[in-house]
Amino acid sequence: MRNLHFLNRYRDTSGQVLQIWDGVGDHSCGLFFVPSPIDGALLKVLATADGGWDHVSVSRPTRCPNWPEMEQVKRMFFRDDEVAMQLHVPVADHINHHPYCLHLWRPHWDSIPRPPASMVGPSAEEAAQ
Repeated sequence: MRNLHFLNRYRDTSGQVLQIWDGVGDHSCGLFFVPSPIDGALLKVLATADGGWDHVSVSRPTRCPNWPEMEQVKRMFFRDDEVAMQLHVPVADHINHHPYCLHLWRPHWDSIPRPPASMVGPSAEEAAQ
């Protein structure tokens, strides 16, 4: 994950955050409010790096974040050379504390396997032909 001090302009430093967490976070964690690239509404972003995982949760008050919003958050909170993922776990393992929250994950101990690019679609060069 990026050094989150670079995102301090979005960091929540309110008294409520101080009261709940005894601080406003550091280079690896914090609560942030980031404007949506779609409508400018604020995305609530909670970032942590603990237990061998980088974790970023993203929520809106009345709907789930969409692809452009999740992509923006991924680019802001993770380095360009990092892969982050959303997980779809078995139904028996679902945990849902907020109906409009999505998560990005990155393990510290291993790289995330990816399918061959050709399974996703043609490369830019192939598409141009």
